[in-house]
Amino acid sequence: MDVISTQPCDIDGNRVAVRPPMAMLAEITHRCPLACPYCSNPLQLSAASTEINANTWMRVFREAAAIGVLQVHISGGEPASRRDLEEICAGAREAGLYVNLITSGVGLTEARVRALDAAGVDHVQLSVQGVNAAMSDWIGGYRGGFARKMQAAEWIVAAGLPLTLNAVVHRQNIDDLPQAIAMAEALGARRIEVATVQFHGWAELNRPMLMPTEAQARTAREVVDAARVRLRGRMVVDYVPADHHARYPKACMGGWGSTGLNVTPDGTVLPCHAAQTIPHLSFPNVREASLAEIWEQSPAFNAYRGTGWMAEPCASCPRKEVDFGGCRCQAMRLAGDARATDPVCILSPLHAELAARVAAEVAAPEVSGFTWRRMPRPVREDA
Repeated sequence: MDVISTQPCDIDGNRVAVRPPMAMLAEITHRCPLACPYCSNPLQLSAASTEINANTWMRVFREAAAIGVLQVHISGGEPASRRDLEEICAGAREAGLYVNLITSGVGLTEARVRALDAAGVDHVQLSVQGVNAAMSDWIGGYRGGFARKMQAAEWIVAAGLPLTLNAVVHRQNIDDLPQAIAMAEALGARRIEVATVQFHGWAELNRPMLMPTEAQARTAREVVDAARVRLRGRMVVDYVPADHHARYPKACMGGWGSTGLNVTPDGTVLPCHAAQTIPHLSFPNVREASLAEIWEQSPAFNAYRGTGWMAEPCASCPRKEVDFGGCRCQAMRLAGDARATDPVCILSPLHAELAARVAAEVAAPEVSGFTWRRMPRPVREDA
């Protein structure tokens, strides 16, 4: 059922139907012991001092449930960096939400896994950066991280919590995809999400090292298709392909402001993870407004809802309600205009230029190394 606010309009003043959101990403911290160079968090990470507290998160969860949210993905950074993680998870469960914990596993202990289970966590999504210590610890920038992840996976499965392995793939590790799927099987995962790096945040800084070749992307698709047939009924294999080797873009977030919302560590509410890269939009904060007000009435959330905002070729395209013009943040970054057709689309006037750029990147010798994700050091007041 559509919920129509008295105010929501797109940037051209057209009224837009506002459906209840299904899911919320709760980024409770940007702190993380890993330094992954593909991290999609913003380059300007939120300091611990700006994080909203557990009581505020509990209020946000209640408001989320009231407007229709069914599931919350508690993420970061590394959510285990917060000592009150169990309290936050319990608050989400008490609000009636399905609680999915997204974690690197680094920082978890067996006792803490049991405590999170007792707090009401329904599912755990464990990220892996490689199928062995050499690759995983290099990409994660954390020596010993792979061993800790494997131990965490054992604890999670032993506690009876459903496990998803989130295998982030890119140019450096995508050839190990068959082994990653085998690892998920061996660990007892119920699902593996093969997620090709999306070029936002830190990943954009590291494109030459991360962009898979077209041949790699094609082989990955074949591996996934074969695994889905072999594992049907035993393990789900989800696949997020590389945007830049596709013919048409994905419907980012199912369409802007249509199915989900993100809340950042400091309480800023976004229609998608990278929305703050669109400079002309101003995003509200849960400290100042309720989620219902934000979801239904925020000009930023209404900016690209529906299809009325679209320019050509999207406006007359039969796919406009399939992919909604692609990613607004990617259009902003690659075309300089958030209303433009996502340049990964073959119908975009900028597609040929983008394809040539990608081809040049994957053909060129790799650069010497990564720009690692790092938290800024606290500034001493007496410095």
